[in-house]
Amino acid sequence: MSADPDAVLVARSREGDERAFAELVHRHRAPVFRLAASILGRGCLAEAEDVTQDVFVRVHHALQTFRGDAQFGSWVYRIAFNQALNVKARMRYRAPHLPADVLSAAASPEGSPYQQLHESRQAQALDDCVAELPEVYQSALRLYYWMGADVDEIARLLAVPANTVKSYLHRARRLLRGLLQERGHDEL
Repeated sequence: MSADPDAVLVARSREGDERAFAELVHRHRAPVFRLAASILGRGCLAEAEDVTQDVFVRVHHALQTFRGDAQFGSWVYRIAFNQALNVKARMRYRAPHLPADVLSAAASPEGSPYQQLHESRQAQALDDCVAELPEVYQSALRLYYWMGADVDEIARLLAVPANTVKSYLHRARRLLRGLLQERGHDEL
């Protein structure tokens, strides 16, 4: 296992150096946000920001208990993954204020109402099918396609080897294709 590039900052943070902790936050904030956003999905960027802040509050309080068995970044990303899953579970009980097709039609004034409705239904079908996939597949897909992360970054965020990420993406696409075909959306 390679040396943890954050080890010095972690040690200084444990001694009360707030600037060292601020540097840790600076290094890991964007990846934590991307991971949270990939789990929570589109339209949940505010919630992903809340998860990001909560993760670093938790990390700050638990820093003394960090054993160093894994790299600091991996530990933080695991906390972020679990926190985002908890928020996502709570969000399932929250009803949207407006239906998704109304929101997408209002945001896209181009095209005919029929075209807007068709595109809205396709997007909703895709989102519904992605939501049925296992969480790691959802995260891998969203990170790769929506957030533009490469395989190595996804591997780091999910704390798995790059080849595992490639397998996740392959399996997710195959399962997604099957789910879409079952619902009559072969063209997606």
